[in-house]
Amino acid sequence: MKTFSSILLMTVLASPVLGRQVPQNVRDLYNSVRAQGSCNNELKGGFYSQENDSKNFGYCGDHLSDYNILYLQGRNGELVNMDIDCDGALGDGDGSCDSSGDTQGQTTFQEQVEGYGKGVKDLNAYVHSYVVLGNDGSKDGYITFKPEQYGVDPLSIVAVVCGDNMFYAVWGDTNGDDGPPLVGEVSDSLGRACYGDAVNGNEAHDQNDILYIAFTGGDAVPGADGAQWDADSFDSFEASLGSLGDRLVQRIIGGGGGGGNNPGNPPSCSWEGHCQGARCSSDDDCDGELQCQSGKCSQ
Repeated sequence: MKTFSSILLMTVLASPVLGRQVPQNVRDLYNSVRAQGSCNNELKGGFYSQENDSKNFGYCGDHLSDYNILYLQGRNGELVNMDIDCDGALGDGDGSCDSSGDTQGQTTFQEQVEGYGKGVKDLNAYVHSYVVLGNDGSKDGYITFKPEQYGVDPLSIVAVVCGDNMFYAVWGDTNGDDGPPLVGEVSDSLGRACYGDAVNGNEAHDQNDILYIAFTGGDAVPGADGAQWDADSFDSFEASLGSLGDRLVQRIIGGGGGGGNNPGNPPSCSWEGHCQGARCSSDDDCDGELQCQSGKCSQ
């Protein structure tokens, strides 16, 4: 199994953009998640990393209660891949997404972006650093997952570790039911920052070695004035997320072994949306023996 250090050379050589140096605590988390092999507190599983892959991927809540994060994880030491999303506002003269037909004219949170009043009508996949999280649709049998039920707010910060780089992004879009339920997708600009021209609207980074870390709570949302929404380049927008992103990353203490307060025995939960890590106002909002502590259902 590859650890963080063993994949550095092949991934760094493919990326022309120098991202943020990966902090040691995030390196430790990356290695511990891969060494653990599989998620103990899987919030929702049964997803694909790519269309022809196995349904062995899901949203992991092993560190919801201690680090206030959730992340994507597979089995047998795998994380997930990186596909490219071109939804939303299109850059001038650059709206083809490399001839990919799998695009939509707006992102899920278009109204919130426009509501910030910065002259930006929607996220631009060629400028804004964003990640696709959540799976929603009306098709029978389609697996759904709503990050909001576990405290992740729209347009909140997501840290992305790709190779020896880390970039900050926002949760900017969700997956629909026009195909298999997938995980691991980012804006065109973020994908190219990680892997250059090796990824595009038609080509993904297929190795399941990307760590996506979503932060819970309202303090993870930059809001109207906490990011440069009207930036004209990826570098400018991503840089504007740095101050908040750095503070959030400090939540991750030492990486640790997966599993939060009780990694070997996560609490059972039959009341979806009220499980460990979900937001609450009283104990009555939490499933079973979970208690409402600091606004989150906890052991």
